[in-house]
Amino acid sequence: MSGKRTLRKDNRAAIGIGTLIIFIAMVLVAAVAAGVLIQTSGFLQQKAASTGRESTEQVASGLAVAQVVGHIDSVPGGKVDLLAIYIEPNAGSSGIDLNTTVLTLNNESVEAQFKYNSSFFVDQADSGYDNIFNTSLAAWRANISGSITDLGSTDFGIIVLQDEDGSVTQNYPTLNKGDKVILTVNATAAFGGIEERTKVSGEVRPEFGAPGIIDFTTPPAYTDNVITLQ
Repeated sequence: MSGKRTLRKDNRAAIGIGTLIIFIAMVLVAAVAAGVLIQTSGFLQQKAASTGRESTEQVASGLAVAQVVGHIDSVPGGKVDLLAIYIEPNAGSSGIDLNTTVLTLNNESVEAQFKYNSSFFVDQADSGYDNIFNTSLAAWRANISGSITDLGSTDFGIIVLQDEDGSVTQNYPTLNKGDKVILTVNATAAFGGIEERTKVSGEVRPEFGAPGIIDFTTPPAYTDNVITLQ
C-alpha cells in the first residue's frame, strides 16, 4: 500500500512540475509577444505622426498666382513680348525654394517649361524698379560674363516685391509667409510673342505643395502697352 501512495505522489509531483513548466513557458511567450506588440505599436505611432506631418505640409504648402500682366511690344498690331507673373505662398505654407520650382506655359501651339536663372534677379533696392517692364532691369537683361544677355526661352527671372525677412536672395530664393515676387518670362523668346485671342494655360509648380494656376485668354485687341491678363 505504501508503495502505491509513493507512486501516486511521484506522479502528482511530475504532473505539477510539467504544468509549472508549461505555465512559465506561456508567461515567457506572452511577455515576448507583448514586447513585440509594444515595439510595433510604437513604431506605427511614430510612422503615422510623421506621415501626418508630411501630409499636412503637402496640403497646406503651395503657391498662388495673384495676377498675370503682359507688355505689348507695339500698339496697335503688336504682340505680348513680356509676361510678369505675380506669385505668393499659400496661407500656412512652409518655405518654397524657387530654385526647384518649374513654370509651365502652353499657348495651344507650344508648351514651354521655365526654371529660375539666378543671373536674372532684381531686389527692392535696384534702380528702375518703379517700372517692372523696364528692360534694363536685370530680371529681363543681365550682364553674364561681360556679355549683355536677354532672358532666354527656358528661363524665368525674379523681381522681389515684398520680403521682410530677406529670405528671397539671388542664389537661394525662398518664399515664406508674407513674401511676394514677380516671375519674369520672355514671351518673344518662348513663343515668338503672344497674339490677340490666344488662350494660355499653365502652372507654377513648387517641389512640394500645390501649384499656382495660370489660365487666361488675351483680348481681341491690344489697346495699351501694359494689360492685366489674369
